[in-house]
Amino acid sequence: MSESLLPTAIPDFWAIIPAGGSGTRLWPLSRESSPKFLHDLTGSGQSLLQGTVDRLVPLCAERFMVVTGVPHVDAVREQLPTLGFDNLLTEPSRRESLPAIGLAAAILEQRNPAAIIGSFAADHVINDVVAFCECVTEAVHVARTGKLVTIGIEPNHPATGFGYIKVGEELPVDGAPRAREVDAFVEKPDGPTAEEYFESGAYWWNAGMFVVQAKSLMDMIAHYQPLLAEYLRAIAARPFRLSELWPRLTKITIDNAIAEPASVDGQVAVIPATFSWDDVGDFASLATLLMDRQDEPGVKVLGESSLVVMRDATGVVAPGSGRTVVALGIKDVVVVDTMDAVLVTTRDRAQDVKKLVEQLRLDGRAHLI
Repeated sequence: MSESLLPTAIPDFWAIIPAGGSGTRLWPLSRESSPKFLHDLTGSGQSLLQGTVDRLVPLCAERFMVVTGVPHVDAVREQLPTLGFDNLLTEPSRRESLPAIGLAAAILEQRNPAAIIGSFAADHVINDVVAFCECVTEAVHVARTGKLVTIGIEPNHPATGFGYIKVGEELPVDGAPRAREVDAFVEKPDGPTAEEYFESGAYWWNAGMFVVQAKSLMDMIAHYQPLLAEYLRAIAARPFRLSELWPRLTKITIDNAIAEPASVDGQVAVIPATFSWDDVGDFASLATLLMDRQDEPGVKVLGESSLVVMRDATGVVAPGSGRTVVALGIKDVVVVDTMDAVLVTTRDRAQDVKKLVEQLRLDGRAHLI
């Protein structure tokens, strides 16, 4: 990647990175105590969080704000040693995405009323940084008009694991030639509906990336969730009230609380992504990101390759305990070997790993998750 192709930092642009969740579909690699954003899941030598920060640096320089839970503060500090002390916000408990993003927006609204924020998940993989920066730059131009802007992923197959954006008319905004209106946000569909969406070409995947003026977002929250806005602005003004007010915040996502109603009111725009994107949602997704072993096509290893022996078998193996993992005569197998748990499944059943994690919780084995 040529640095000459990267943009200069956008004035007043801040990147907000919500770093939460436990990535239960990637258990036992991802745990509540060590969620997926803290791991190198692609063999790049960087955690997903570090990769997220690196691709955002050309857009915002040092203007980052990371929001994470109490158990992960030390790990985030260790992975991001240059992050400003006041730019790591700690959630006392999980309240979904809107309180996390909203708190950062409320603080930045006070620091700089002209601030534009971009919210980007800590655990996504995007390889074409130049194309990513171009899309975000267009989104910033649209955000300066007061709209909430998202980046949509044009689907290459019907998928039931993502929410969708129904795309509307083109928007005439200088600096954003690909901007479109958003007619609606829709929840994850069933199989036949996903097929309809894909065939129509009018629906894009919702990747959960949002760009908006900090003040505009806070005004939208005040309109659609007035009590939540009141509490967030109170915490921003008096940080010592965080422990008092945080438990009162509504548990709700930015999609449900703001994007959905705002799209009905014509306040949301979308920029189509021109880059590859993966949310590393399960082991099937992870397998597509890893390179085949040179000696065995169809075999992908996350970790020490010499610990994996495959004969007449394909799939993805993560040998995390130091033991040798051997598979014979199995197609599309997933084997994850850690010090205290071993997962064996297939790529076809990768989405169901989350159900197993819930079963472990119900069985009194919460220490494993």
